[in-house]
Amino acid sequence: MVTIADYPHLASGKVRDLYEVDDETLLLVASDRISAYDHVLSTPIPDKGRVLTALSVFWVGLLGGRDVASPPVAHHLVAARDERIPDEVRGRALLVRRLEMIPVECVARGYLAGSGTVDYRRDGAVCGVPLPDGLTEGSMLPAPIFTPATKAELGEHDENVSFEQVAEQVGPDLAGALRDATLSIYARGAAYAASRGIILADTKFEFGLDRSGALVLGDEVLTPDSSRFWPAERYSPGRPQPSFDKQYVRDWLTSPESGWDRHGDEPPPPLPDSVVEATRARYIEAYTRLTGQGWPPAL
Repeated sequence: MVTIADYPHLASGKVRDLYEVDDETLLLVASDRISAYDHVLSTPIPDKGRVLTALSVFWVGLLGGRDVASPPVAHHLVAARDERIPDEVRGRALLVRRLEMIPVECVARGYLAGSGTVDYRRDGAVCGVPLPDGLTEGSMLPAPIFTPATKAELGEHDENVSFEQVAEQVGPDLAGALRDATLSIYARGAAYAASRGIILADTKFEFGLDRSGALVLGDEVLTPDSSRFWPAERYSPGRPQPSFDKQYVRDWLTSPESGWDRHGDEPPPPLPDSVVEATRARYIEAYTRLTGQGWPPAL
């Protein structure tokens, strides 16, 4: 029986750990770690890794299906059920193709939120994309926009950049392909989420190149870690929105109750049990509402 110790450990990110299975295949393991404001918190969220894994599998199946209007999206997933996945990480691990990852966070925004709101209030634009006057927190944008960011090292902060800066970094052709793929996948994801009563406010993707040079979707796909999911029935622009993602943790960390200064040198405090339980419930509700399936997933 294979164990995780049988595979060389290649890297660890804020949430995921990467192992080598063979020359063509990697094992991508989602932990229950949660990050916020460039810190990995000391308190895990139970079942979070399972939610991220199961939702990524669901979306890959949806996006990879054949549709006359929308061609299938090439992705890195090999298998979610396989004898090469150790029992100790089953349900949180995926076998994936090895890719040459592109060092750009590919963000699509359909609504004004997060760092986009900060940029808009300062510049009237997000990542160099001008926006109309009069928008507020949570406003729907006239059309979804591509707002890339640098992919920072662990502990560092991703920085919003313009499309022109991405073109300088990876070349204009690849930058254009990243933008087009990001907006196309976002549009498909947002349309499906809307059918489930959820607003996909924004999301980020990572892409890589396979050995033939083809662009391939990698990492996680449309999860509560990589996306803002808002319940449509409670949407009200002009204020922060209720959400099925880690915004609940961010809000607690910046509240007087936590006593933490996000701009100071101290790490964030442990999360109280009530915040852990509420965050876990939001992640699981994101899964059940989006997929229409019960919990736990059959992975």
